[in-house]
Amino acid sequence: MPVATPEIYAEMLDKAKRESFAYPAINVSSSQTLNAALAGFAEAESDGIIQISTGGAEYLSGPTVKDMVSGSLAFAAFAQEVAKKYPVNVALHTDHCPKDKLDGFVRPLIAASEERVKNGGLPYFQSHMWDGSAVPLEENLEIAQDLLARAAAAKIILEVEIGIVGGEEDGVEGGMGEHLYTTPEDALATAAALGVGEKGRYLTALTFGNVHGVYKPGNVTLRPEILKAAQEAVAAQYGKDAPFDLVFHGGSGSLPEEISAAVDYGVVKMNVDTDTQYAFTRPVAGHMLANYDGVLKVDGEVGNKKQYDPRAWGKAAEAGMAARIVQACTELRSTGTKL
Repeated sequence: MPVATPEIYAEMLDKAKRESFAYPAINVSSSQTLNAALAGFAEAESDGIIQISTGGAEYLSGPTVKDMVSGSLAFAAFAQEVAKKYPVNVALHTDHCPKDKLDGFVRPLIAASEERVKNGGLPYFQSHMWDGSAVPLEENLEIAQDLLARAAAAKIILEVEIGIVGGEEDGVEGGMGEHLYTTPEDALATAAALGVGEKGRYLTALTFGNVHGVYKPGNVTLRPEILKAAQEAVAAQYGKDAPFDLVFHGGSGSLPEEISAAVDYGVVKMNVDTDTQYAFTRPVAGHMLANYDGVLKVDGEVGNKKQYDPRAWGKAAEAGMAARIVQACTELRSTGTKL
């Protein structure tokens, strides 16, 4: 199937919320990791979301070019073509974009989609994330209002972050502490500024102790009940059950019961990056160690072309990452739910 249209993406999210499951949102940074994501979703018979961060977009443009917009558009074009061969729907998304990168990342991409839609086409991306976690909430929501209006006009869904995710991703430091927990008052302020659907659809990343990075299960204190409190506060004021389409950031190392509870409270998208990076790289390391005399020209020998051919270890890397995506689909209950 081709990359999801805006209408298909909306139905994907509606189905996830209606049937109480969530889509893994897989970060990629190359054609290989994109292929692995597609293979994983197809094996799980799950639709899904494939996304790139600012760093991933720079890398996709070429390490000597480092142009986030070029990398993003190249990613979108490649995905549009290869996704046609897989029996699942995938939506394309751009991940965390802080304030200082809006003008070099999200705003130009929205502008490109605005022009395309105006001429009768489809947007390049189905959703974009504005990460306002590093600025005061009032400023965060003010910027979000402007972006939401533009995104909605271009048939794009906006993702906002209300609260702070701990740890570090692409150079953005969240730290640790009580500020990692969104309050019901924050949720009410979000609804007041962005509406509950009438101003355009948006995804909401509320924080409940989430931390980016590598952690063993149990080392991060998650409180999924915060999501329930936020949904209830807004529902009581606006008369709309579970008004937010929620996003789970920083999920590496989360316990299965914590993931399940978050989905119960309205999470429809969970970002997966650290775990799939390892799942991609580990088979490569294994291949190199097992075949060191073939991939290295030891003592003047010629090596073994079949072992150092990038396709040899690349296939193993993609298979390892795809298997981890199948696991994510199982944990988020999206297995077998494709439209």
